[in-house]
Amino acid sequence: MVEFSLSEEEEMLRDLAHEFAETELRPNSEHWDNNREYPRDAIRLCHETGLTNLHIPEAYGGMGMGVMAEVIVQEELAWGDSGFATAAYANGLTGAPIITGATDAQKEKYLGMLIDDGALCSYCVTEPVAGSDVQGINTNAVLNGEHYVLNGTKMFITGAKYADWFFVLAYTNKEAGYKGMSGFIVESSWDGVSIGKKEDVMGQRCSDTRSVIFQDVKVPVENLIGGEEGNGWFNAMSAFDLSRPCVSAHAVGVARAAYEHALAYSLEREAFGKPIFNHQMIMAKLADMKTNIEAGRLLVWKSAWLADNGQPNTEAAAHAKRFCADMATEITIEAVQIFGGYGYSEEYPVARLMRAAKVFQIYEGASEIQRLIIGREITR
Repeated sequence: MVEFSLSEEEEMLRDLAHEFAETELRPNSEHWDNNREYPRDAIRLCHETGLTNLHIPEAYGGMGMGVMAEVIVQEELAWGDSGFATAAYANGLTGAPIITGATDAQKEKYLGMLIDDGALCSYCVTEPVAGSDVQGINTNAVLNGEHYVLNGTKMFITGAKYADWFFVLAYTNKEAGYKGMSGFIVESSWDGVSIGKKEDVMGQRCSDTRSVIFQDVKVPVENLIGGEEGNGWFNAMSAFDLSRPCVSAHAVGVARAAYEHALAYSLEREAFGKPIFNHQMIMAKLADMKTNIEAGRLLVWKSAWLADNGQPNTEAAAHAKRFCADMATEITIEAVQIFGGYGYSEEYPVARLMRAAKVFQIYEGASEIQRLIIGREITR
């Protein structure tokens, strides 16, 4: 039977996340964005509130609530502030390849740090020369006795300065192509790990994006994810089936925030003797916004439901990511248009939302890549 209602537990979780977003995120959103300030204290409070690491299995101290619970929370957090949501969800993306591919000992130690200590982690795959083309990375790890010697530079890493450990994708056998990639857990305090300058990004400015440099870093063999070489590509890519529904939920949250601001403004602003909402052109824009938000949320929920029920969700996650990323970009642009000249001013939130939305079409797999994934899946 198909249902479109949330369980009582999910409703309570959404209400908790919404209250947190309304009281802790929205009042600080403009300040964080203007000052490029990483919201470390708010992330810590979010953890204490029980809104982070929902995906971690109970066996390792987590809540084991699944992807559906995550997308419900992530939509609300992004509604409050998308930069915060991206920063806080770095643990979700980075923890995913550990959950799906690590040994029990690795899970107990590193997932346990996220739960018990409120630690943070970052996902290190993208490089200056390799974004969508993951096989184009140059980072390599060479086995030397009881250690791998890791060298390389990762780029556009969310929360890098504040991470306690990293998931790092590197070649252990370049000649084998993607089958020669391996995943490693690398602690940020180890010798040879350094953090680059903060990138001056267009939107989501509080999320703190930097490069990470690994120079002759000695990585113990026990930190090879899964204990076997050659599984890194699968570790890294399988993470996206869990994370893309959540990032898509971020896009829904941003679009919803922009829509709500535009709706409220249209009911107050008058032109030609009546609220601009009552002009059919504006009403039609808002109707389309609402329709697309509802459609996007359903795509997100389906991709999450499939993941939670043990069914393949690669195509569904790509549908959600492609649609929601493009939808959020379009809706935030329309929100600025409805605000008119005020929308172009940074004193109003829709400008900030428009800047924040663009990255959804770029990170976690660009919209073009999602189309390629969908095309590949439908022709299998």
